[in-house]
Amino acid sequence: MEKGGSSTVTYMRWRNSDHNNVGNQSADKDEYFQASIEDKCSVNIDNVASAGTFTLDEGLDALGFGSFQWKLLFVTGFSWVADAMEMMILSILGPQLHCDWRLSGYKVALITSVVFAGMGLSSSIWGNLSDKYGRKKGLTLCMSWTFFYGVLSALAPNFGWLLALRGLVGVGIGGAHQSVTLYSEFIPSKARGFSIILMAAFWAVGAVCEVLLALFVMPTLGWRWLLGLSSLPLAIFLCLCLWLHESPRFDLLSGKQAKVMATLESIAKQNNKALPRGRIVCNVQNNRGRLQDLFSKEYCKTTLLLWFIWFSFAFNYYGIILLTTEMFQARDTCGATQGAKSEPICNLECKLLTEKDYKDLLWTTLAEFPGLVVVLGTVDCLGRKKSMAVPFFIFSISLLPIYACIGRVSLTVFIFIARAFISGGFQVLFVYTPEVYPTETRAFAVGTCSAMSRVGALLTPFVAQVLLRQSAHLTLSAYCVCSFLASCACLLLPIETSGRTLRESEPKNS
Repeated sequence: MEKGGSSTVTYMRWRNSDHNNVGNQSADKDEYFQASIEDKCSVNIDNVASAGTFTLDEGLDALGFGSFQWKLLFVTGFSWVADAMEMMILSILGPQLHCDWRLSGYKVALITSVVFAGMGLSSSIWGNLSDKYGRKKGLTLCMSWTFFYGVLSALAPNFGWLLALRGLVGVGIGGAHQSVTLYSEFIPSKARGFSIILMAAFWAVGAVCEVLLALFVMPTLGWRWLLGLSSLPLAIFLCLCLWLHESPRFDLLSGKQAKVMATLESIAKQNNKALPRGRIVCNVQNNRGRLQDLFSKEYCKTTLLLWFIWFSFAFNYYGIILLTTEMFQARDTCGATQGAKSEPICNLECKLLTEKDYKDLLWTTLAEFPGLVVVLGTVDCLGRKKSMAVPFFIFSISLLPIYACIGRVSLTVFIFIARAFISGGFQVLFVYTPEVYPTETRAFAVGTCSAMSRVGALLTPFVAQVLLRQSAHLTLSAYCVCSFLASCACLLLPIETSGRTLRESEPKNS
């Protein structure tokens, strides 16, 4: 906008449901905002500035990243730890139940796939609920659900009950990604990329904790105790969530200006910063969480590409986790890489994970941390799109040596590299997706993308645990081709969000 110029923004009808709660403001400001309650309201930006107002982004940028955000990171991080532990347990539970209950290969794969099926069915539902009723409510409800059925699954008497209960656990985990939506909506624009990648460290901590827990619990107490103890981070989160504030962006679109100001004042007090003077600009959106908004002219291409990218990240990420335990179970290292993991004479032959297997699994799990370091250095300087494309490409290159007959140490090294990059790139996706969509559809958009990722995660056990027994080369090719195509899709995304503020709604500029 040129100096001295004037710009007008037109919004669809909104209602200031909290108007009476801000009666202490000056009368001329009240008249100004009351005049905007029409079928359409036109707000002259120059007049708004002169009236002493500020936007939410301006408020969050003024408050910066401080004590409040660190506390929020810690609380929401526990939901991420719980999510990671529930995911990592899938690669450990299968071999044990294969032995204990004499399960065939496809039944072992079903234990993993039913969790992802539940997640895929529920992710968009949790997103829709979070857009309509609030991020905090949606996240708390899904974590409570996960904790309840997670504990019950440790008591499952047989395969059928375990399958049903783990599916219900998956339904709860499908909403865990809303913790990222909630967290991102409190972060100033300049710190968002770094901050959300920092949150991913809790995922890495959860994955490592699960392997360490399994190393000590499985040989002595067994898988039931492992399932029960893996629910502890959920219990901790439910105790801490009483401190959580509702997202100010959600409250802003709901017309709760007084509540938004109370939240900002709390942040200002904890960060020891001052809010901008004046009153926050608010426009209410009643139509939220609608599928058609994701396929508008502006977002259609982005949505379709993101769905494929989320699918590919989950397909490859969980695939490399499952491949790790499957290949380590093949005692002969050449057999692990050249397909000797085919079904033995009796397809119920029992092969438990050994202490060495758990230690090698721990080493590959530690790859999550260098992966985060890499993307921390690239997410802002290279941009979001390239920071997702490069890890996909390196992941596919890292799998190529595994086609050959390599030793156990070399196998561990290449899996370590592949997992480092695919996990790091996966976390950039959690930065990018909330930045693309406006607040009115953000949680629902993340939910639908998460649902697509669960489709990839649902299919990957049948590749990594079933197809691998027929052909290791075909299995590796599936992951290489998928990751290469996803790398291209990242570069084709029409929007680069680096340095972009979060959008509240879809204004019409005139």
